[in-house]
Amino acid sequence: MKPSLDFVKLVLEKVSFDKNLFVKELKKSIEWLSQQEQSILYRWCLQQFGSKYGSDIQEVFFGGA
Repeated sequence: MKPSLDFVKLVLEKVSFDKNLFVKELKKSIEWLSQQEQSILYRWCLQQFGSKYGSDIQEVFFGGA
């Protein structure tokens, strides 16, 4: 059974104190979620953590150097 979007959000909130954990869990979560859920998660992540991890969020979702 794949985790729900709400569960993914809860996990990300719990690990948001540590950049490496946050990025690791975010990468795992986008593998499990549908395209629509990924889009919702992306917007939510930017709203919740954009000031702290904005460039990391962008990199996880869209790749980059």
